[in-house]
Amino acid sequence: MYYEYWSLRKPPFDNVPDPSMYVDSHASMENAIAETLFAIEEGGESIAVIVGDVGLGKTLSLRMIIDSLDQEKYKIALITNPSITFFQLTKEIIGQLTGKPCDTTKKVDLLETFNKILFSTIDEGKKVLIFIDEANAISPAKLENLRLLTNMQDDQRNLFTMVLAGQTELARRLEHPSRANLFQRIGTYNKIEKIQSEDVLKAYIETRLKLAGGTRKIFNDDVFHLLWEHSEQGVPRLINKICKLCLKAGETNGLESITGEMVDQIGQRFQRMTGPVTQKRRPRKIFVKDVTQEKVQDTEPEAKEVVENHGKQIPEPVVEKLNTMESPRLVEGLTSVKNEGMEEQGKPLFVLKKVGFNTLPPRPLETTVAEDKKSVEIEIGDMKATVNVPFQIIQQAQSSTREHRVKLAGAMAARALQQNPKFTSSRFSDPVDIWGKIRESFMNVFEEEKKLGVM
Repeated sequence: MYYEYWSLRKPPFDNVPDPSMYVDSHASMENAIAETLFAIEEGGESIAVIVGDVGLGKTLSLRMIIDSLDQEKYKIALITNPSITFFQLTKEIIGQLTGKPCDTTKKVDLLETFNKILFSTIDEGKKVLIFIDEANAISPAKLENLRLLTNMQDDQRNLFTMVLAGQTELARRLEHPSRANLFQRIGTYNKIEKIQSEDVLKAYIETRLKLAGGTRKIFNDDVFHLLWEHSEQGVPRLINKICKLCLKAGETNGLESITGEMVDQIGQRFQRMTGPVTQKRRPRKIFVKDVTQEKVQDTEPEAKEVVENHGKQIPEPVVEKLNTMESPRLVEGLTSVKNEGMEEQGKPLFVLKKVGFNTLPPRPLETTVAEDKKSVEIEIGDMKATVNVPFQIIQQAQSSTREHRVKLAGAMAARALQQNPKFTSSRFSDPVDIWGKIRESFMNVFEEEKKLGVM
């Protein structure tokens, strides 16, 4: 094994919650452990909470807390997958507390069984503890059910303590105004942060090596700054992974120590494979540019349609729905869609491959002609709107082919949707269907005027 090459008794950097490898140099973790132990042993609190981002040591903290307790004084349940239903969660808790599967099938009986366990445990001179890891997976409704469990107390003391550990999403849910009753019952509330400095990171690594049986210096002094950078400034899980890969690479290459060059190479490769731990999503705006039509196969000539909008913004639900639609009338085309702010780079974000529409006959349009524009009255259901069509568009429609008129009608329909969001304001409305109806309405006007030969 690779760790034996370095004269170690066990792997020093495995990402498992092994209390024997705990290093007491992570200040925020130490505080979380100490305050949670107080909430259990002395404070008599009903709820204690530990929050922190991914890879900072929440699970290890729970293991340290459990191992620090006098096992003769407590009955303990540890839930590591709380995404199950509340009924299943309660059955799992009861099963762990009693040491046998819970076969209760009714919720009322389940709660009665849990209540009996609380009082029988107190009669034995013990206390029930419930630890829930990954509590950010608990839905708001399930959090409310857990709060109701805390009502099962007597007048003098809390009969059990529940410890919740989870990512920042858990904190947001607990702090929501609608859950004030739950938040007020939290006795201790701790956040685990990253390792606080490069010096502490160095102590962390060297201590882990000693705990694994190391007796000599393995990491050179030039590695710690690089480890700090590649671990996103002190994320323990990333530190462990990079160090483990370095030890393995050192064994493979027969090295006597780990150098900064190796840490940099491993760290860069690791970052390219995984990316940052936390990624922020930028708000997306959809724009359509440079519409071109590619070869169309197996479609009728009148179905050779590509949506264009002359650079105007098309409602995002319409574009997303167009990408997933299937209908007897499919159009093969290419539409480059660009994110706002990326127009200079010209990087396409997605390609609109197929466009198809099944539309119901819309109500007719009423039109009036002005010198430089035509006012088109649109009426769909109970909704009405007026869209002004530039006269140059009218002239293009009069002198162009049917295929081009379809494009113009689609562009005008997109503009109508943008200018009149009321058409898609209802969450039950289908924006693509409405877009198609409006487009067909413009086509009816264009075709009628084309036949008349006047606009």
